[in-house]
Amino acid sequence: MLNASILTWLILLPAVGAVLVLLLPARFARGFSLVLTLALFVMALHLPAHFDYSQTGGFQFQRNILWIANPAIRYHVGVDGLSMWLVVLVAFLAPLGVLISWRSVGERQRAFYSLLLLQQTAMYGVFVALDLMLYYAFWELSIVPLALLIGIFGRSGRGRSAALKFFLYAFIPSALLLVGMLWLYAQTGTFDLVLLRQQLHGASTGPHAAGLWLVSLAFLLAFAVKAPVFPLHGWLRDGIQEAPPAVAMILAGKLGLYSLLRWHVELFPTEAAHVAPLMVALAVIGILYGALMALIQTDVKRLAAYATLSAVSFIVLGIYSFSAASLDGAAFQILNESISAGALFMLLGMLYERYGTFDMARLGGVAARLPQLTTLFVITTLALIGLPSLGNFVGEFLILSGSFPAHPALVAAATVGVILSAAYMLWMVQRVFYGVPSNGAALTGTDVNWRERAAVWPTVALMIALGVASPFWMRALDRSLPQVAARMAAVTAPMQTASALLHGRTASAR
Repeated sequence: MLNASILTWLILLPAVGAVLVLLLPARFARGFSLVLTLALFVMALHLPAHFDYSQTGGFQFQRNILWIANPAIRYHVGVDGLSMWLVVLVAFLAPLGVLISWRSVGERQRAFYSLLLLQQTAMYGVFVALDLMLYYAFWELSIVPLALLIGIFGRSGRGRSAALKFFLYAFIPSALLLVGMLWLYAQTGTFDLVLLRQQLHGASTGPHAAGLWLVSLAFLLAFAVKAPVFPLHGWLRDGIQEAPPAVAMILAGKLGLYSLLRWHVELFPTEAAHVAPLMVALAVIGILYGALMALIQTDVKRLAAYATLSAVSFIVLGIYSFSAASLDGAAFQILNESISAGALFMLLGMLYERYGTFDMARLGGVAARLPQLTTLFVITTLALIGLPSLGNFVGEFLILSGSFPAHPALVAAATVGVILSAAYMLWMVQRVFYGVPSNGAALTGTDVNWRERAAVWPTVALMIALGVASPFWMRALDRSLPQVAARMAAVTAPMQTASALLHGRTASAR
């Protein structure tokens, strides 16, 4: 019975909690939010504990009931090996976000924690929805709390402009996404992902091929902005720079990257294959651009924003290379990047609480005063640059090795991004922790407390666990992603044959 309702409870309880937080006295808001998010994390662990790892393909923990008769919208939720770990990831990060906001959010606490819980509902819904309109409802819901959190709780006077930029970037493509969904329903009579995949198989050569191509572009644009994919990253720098640590942890990556894989590649395989060369090229440009921009930053939060763009671009490269290894690596790297970047943003928040600045020139010599914080920062930095035995190394290796046979020159260029990431991250650590402040004065401040250790040490433990025990996590991903790779191989093989014949004829004509 619980298997059939667990996803519904995970979606519903944070929304109920968001309402209750607004009704509670302000002094109870953060304590209640922490207890609720911890309870939700325990509930989310039911998924991997009862997941059937012998089942290949398909969705588990499903609930499929009619919601609206006309148009036919169903409450259809479920998870596979990909979305299951993402649900657990959201549940894992939520209590850490509450802990790291304990002191940094002093005013409007009820509003902050209510919006944070509402965002948790939206993210659960995006990852488990198997009906397009249900998915769209959660997708749109995810935009509003993030924009409000950035606008209200931004660290400077630019918070509102950053929130408006994020909202416009995310909302306008989402309008096109809705039009595309309605067109699909008009042609197929369903919003259900499983039925749509069956009905759209082979439709790229039918009478509605042109319309299907435009719809796939609408889906791609909406998801690429949210990821973000270069050059649609205009909102990212300001958004991350203004966002509180708990918001920055969830701002970029997860929703857009998951949606690219689930709702673009899986739903429109032929159209995805046609745009794959462009997406791979943009991914490599994003890797190098993000790394080079990070190298010249003097503000550590801006450096983190461009590092995020570079890391997200690695995952896009894996998704659109379509091999089983690259898809496994991309999905695994979503987990790694979310955890290590989440730790980085929490640590940056601790620095800001103590010194009130992200300017590297005004920092320096932190290691002598805050050795525990320095240790946590160095471990997180090593994870982000892909040190072997940590999770990011496994994800990056699978992406690069799985993408190399199809795109050797571009992947060779992408590996330069790995070197550059080590350069800008280690340079940042040297300046912030072992350098000398520009004013020559020694920094003061207390080291990490129990609450901050409780927030960051679980992420450090997971960075190690994801690296040394990666098969444990990969066995769920291997239940679904190889099937996606097989479908894409069936689509791309005729295209590659036609391309080879065309090149052969051209060569013989010469």
